[in-house]
Amino acid sequence: MRYLSTCVIMRKMKKLELQTIVWREGKQWVAQCLNVDVSSFGPTQKSALKNIREALELYFEGVSPLKIPQVKSPAIRSTVLQHV
Repeated sequence: MRYLSTCVIMRKMKKLELQTIVWREGKQWVAQCLNVDVSSFGPTQKSALKNIREALELYFEGVSPLKIPQVKSPAIRSTVLQHV
């Protein structure tokens, strides 16, 4: 099961809206931000999203988020590879 979530971070009166995907991997839930290369995990979806929010806040601490790529209407698609 996978689902997309929007994480909103307020930074000195500037709102960052980031897209996050969450999926189960073994006993943990993984949260991956699609806008920047930041991920986190937790035992529940809720905790994984809480942890990714904290990780993103730390990522943007002291950094100017001027060139954050916007992700609009992300879709999950399967890719099939043939492996020898």
